[in-house]
Amino acid sequence: MSRERTVATPHGPGRLITHQASHPVASLLLSHGAGNGVETADLQALAQRLPRQGVSVVLFEQPWKVAGRKVATPPATLDEGLIAAASAMRMRVPLVVGGRSAGARSAARCARGLGASGCLAVSFPLHPPGRPERSRVDELLGARLPTLVVQGERDAMGRPEEFPPGTDLAVVPGADHGMKVAKTAGVTQEEALGILVEAVLEWTVREVVGNK
Repeated sequence: MSRERTVATPHGPGRLITHQASHPVASLLLSHGAGNGVETADLQALAQRLPRQGVSVVLFEQPWKVAGRKVATPPATLDEGLIAAASAMRMRVPLVVGGRSAGARSAARCARGLGASGCLAVSFPLHPPGRPERSRVDELLGARLPTLVVQGERDAMGRPEEFPPGTDLAVVPGADHGMKVAKTAGVTQEEALGILVEAVLEWTVREVVGNK
């Protein structure tokens, strides 16, 4: 069961979709990427499956998407939207701030300031496609919180082996930046999403709930 509400931000109304666990041990606030909203399969898999395991999931749709625009607004505006979303939540359990792609970057920049216990980066865009010299690794490391990166094996914006040693990294076999798997991947799309969900659940219990 989910509920939706509008959240005021400095750049117009955003949207919060809450998937509440019956007896939550943690809450996960997730924002989306620069090309899609919260309807992506990976965010929906987390929102539908984690509450059954005691982790509430709150999806935040940025104002640019709510307004029907096709192009995301600048990074600073995404951060301000995410901060407004977190401020509208009631924090009764440990909070993880995360997102996918551009939302993962925003989470890395904001999580610590929001008092989060951890940061989740799904499909972190370590660099633009084909431009590894333009690394955003400092942004990821700047989270200064327990951080889980869930990355597709074929992600053109940062393959798993490109992340620095010591990164808490879960790899989804055969998946690209959108977490879509190739037919030759050896796993089905459903299995790939299951790997994502299980990795996030295990890390949340170990690094967030276990250290509260």
